[in-house]
Amino acid sequence: MKAAVIGDKPMPRTEVTKKLWVYIKKNGLQDAKKRTMINADGKLAAVFGGKKQVSMFEMTKLVGKHLG
Repeated sequence: MKAAVIGDKPMPRTEVTKKLWVYIKKNGLQDAKKRTMINADGKLAAVFGGKKQVSMFEMTKLVGKHLG
């Protein structure tokens, strides 16, 4: 999951969040009209439990499930 988006090396949650935002911005995944929403591409959909769009707050919660 996260290796496809942020790499496979262990890192603190804060670093995961930073790298996730770099990925989102690089790929233009922040919704243009409602900026608090993130549109998932194929890689992020796996992180988001198959959801096509999540809020920034829900994203944090969903990403946390992947961090052991």
